[in-house]
Amino acid sequence: MILKFFSSFRPLALSVKAPSAIILMAILSGCSLFGSSAKKPQPEELQPVVALVPARQVWSSRIGEVTFPLEVDISGDTLVVASSDGAVAALDARTGRDLWRTSVGAPIAAGVGSDGKVAAVVTRANEVVALADGREIWRQKLAAQVFTSPFVAGGRVFVLAADRSVNAYDGQTGRKLWSQQRPSEPLVLRQSGVMLAVGDTLVVGLAGRLTGLNPLNGSIRWEAPIASPRGINDVERLVDLVGRVSRLGNTVCARAFQASVGCVDAQRGALLWTKPANGAQGLDGDDRLVFGTEADGRVLAWRRADGENAWSTDRLRYRSLTSPLAVGRLIAIGDSAGFVHLLSREDGSLLNRLATDGSPLAAAPVLAANTLIAVTRSGAVFGFAPE
Repeated sequence: MILKFFSSFRPLALSVKAPSAIILMAILSGCSLFGSSAKKPQPEELQPVVALVPARQVWSSRIGEVTFPLEVDISGDTLVVASSDGAVAALDARTGRDLWRTSVGAPIAAGVGSDGKVAAVVTRANEVVALADGREIWRQKLAAQVFTSPFVAGGRVFVLAADRSVNAYDGQTGRKLWSQQRPSEPLVLRQSGVMLAVGDTLVVGLAGRLTGLNPLNGSIRWEAPIASPRGINDVERLVDLVGRVSRLGNTVCARAFQASVGCVDAQRGALLWTKPANGAQGLDGDDRLVFGTEADGRVLAWRRADGENAWSTDRLRYRSLTSPLAVGRLIAIGDSAGFVHLLSREDGSLLNRLATDGSPLAAAPVLAANTLIAVTRSGAVFGFAPE
């Protein structure tokens, strides 16, 4: 069993400017990290690894090239993935076998969200498309671009758009139920944001705040700031929350892009703590620690209770890391060379390294049906299990 095994062992700076009806694409690039004239640092050379936690590839599949901020959805033993050309597929996580596969007939900009019955994606034509058993059941036109996977729960499909609006649709009919519009900042990130359910509250990342909404009507219950705008121009003042988040009970820990990490009590809407951090990918964690990867490739662990640093490691510097996945006593992190690195939760030491097809990972690793799953930008899907 892989649970026993694990217990024993985008473009990140591309943003969207959306004043009224105009959408302007702007590249912030790596100059914000290294300076416009600085030579880009070279990835840390990988040292030979002794597989203290052995694993092997047990299956592989293909979906198609992925150039958007993919979220791999897990529902029980099923994973749902999508490709840029419009393909959406549900796979058996134990074998990699197709359960269904279809096309939405247009390039995809965000996805996939699912509750195990309805899966939803958003196309580049700004349409949210809902599928059931591989069959389209409805689609609706949106007023703005979307870079965050739809969130499907409670018989509804929720969509977070680049203009800071949150829209709710009936999961079966596509009827629009409500819309919540917040003031729109000049720039937002073209990468996956934050949307999840905590109890009977829809928790959404809006600018640098976690916001609790009533899922029945969209009314705001609370707001908690993870970061605030700073600087003198639009680029310097960009602040946005990025997925994934680390949730434990009512506590949600999230990252504000290149600004900070923090934890919020999502029942009361109370900020518990924030700490400065310069990263662009989301977080994961357990009951003691919260894990994240910084823009320079350092892997950090913060104490969940107070945000104090527990450990850090530099062995993966400048390797363009994904968000981490915490599972058992391991942390799984993908990189731009297609490797999945398995680190110890206790100190960040390297326990194994798994190879895919050599192209960058398109999404953070996920766990389903006791199988560790990685999807690459070239469209390969890999399942790994213990030897």
